[in-house]
Amino acid sequence: MPYDANVLRRASQRLEDQSRQRRERTDRLRLEAYEREPRLEQLDRRLRGTMAGLVAAALRQGGDPVAAVQSVRRENQELQQERAVLLGGLGLPEDALDDRPACPLCRDTGWQGAKMCRCLKQLCAQEQIRELSKLLNLGEQSFDTFRIDYYSQSIYPGQGISPRENMEQNFNICWNYATKFGRVAIKNLLLSGAPGLGKTFLSACIARAVSESGFSVVYDTAVNIFSQFEARKFLRDSRDGLDARDETRRYLNCDLLILDDLGSELTTQFTQSALYEVINTRLVGERHTVISSNLSIGEVAQRYAPQIASRLDGEYHTLEFFGDDIRLLKKNRL
Repeated sequence: MPYDANVLRRASQRLEDQSRQRRERTDRLRLEAYEREPRLEQLDRRLRGTMAGLVAAALRQGGDPVAAVQSVRRENQELQQERAVLLGGLGLPEDALDDRPACPLCRDTGWQGAKMCRCLKQLCAQEQIRELSKLLNLGEQSFDTFRIDYYSQSIYPGQGISPRENMEQNFNICWNYATKFGRVAIKNLLLSGAPGLGKTFLSACIARAVSESGFSVVYDTAVNIFSQFEARKFLRDSRDGLDARDETRRYLNCDLLILDDLGSELTTQFTQSALYEVINTRLVGERHTVISSNLSIGEVAQRYAPQIASRLDGEYHTLEFFGDDIRLLKKNRL
């Protein structure tokens, strides 16, 4: 799950800040407890002495190591019992002054060896949703808030089914794709149809659900994506060129790329080459992609190179959208 470097940095900083704040709260509580009950500080100093150090001291005096260990254990148990009684008298649990990590798996480091811990993954997912929300307004867009009642139940000309029935099918496919991400046969989706029919909304729903499951998700428009590939090529070693190189890596390597509004870009030989690189690299790497476009399937085939059309036709599951513009219907109901 190659999270964006900025997402990982912010999540790691949050994890570090949370750990630091817990330590500071425990330190303040410890000082208050010591002030109210000075004997606690004496007990803690005794308990902080290591078993090895206490046994070594016993051995230096010529004692039996087994007996020394047993003696130290008894002494520690007695000290802990006394400490628990004193803490109870202050209305505190016996572990109130202990420096305990919030995550016992990684001890708040965020990593278990080279593997990212689930606590850091959760923070990365939250930061990723914040990043996506800058473009997608994810505060309102989710599968739970989808409104099927905006779609007509009348048979749509030339389709044989109603927009509502079609949208119910599209919704179910998108819901399964997102909530069972990586575990369904469909790896890639092409959402095709006129503006205002819910393509971006369902893309946002997919982005939210997949992000919340702990996968890396990148959403961007076709225009922005192709401009980054252009900067990578023509600006090369400049600051903008280096930034563009990082951005294009995100597009190529994230678990899920959502490429919105394909066809809105000025289609040139370069943009066709960039689109082919995105599609082909992600197919070879077995990474998932969702593409939305206002173009019909026929228009997609006419506009893009045969290699691109072939891959979209053969490797993407196409969902067609038709009906009345939902944005206008919502506006008229206000």
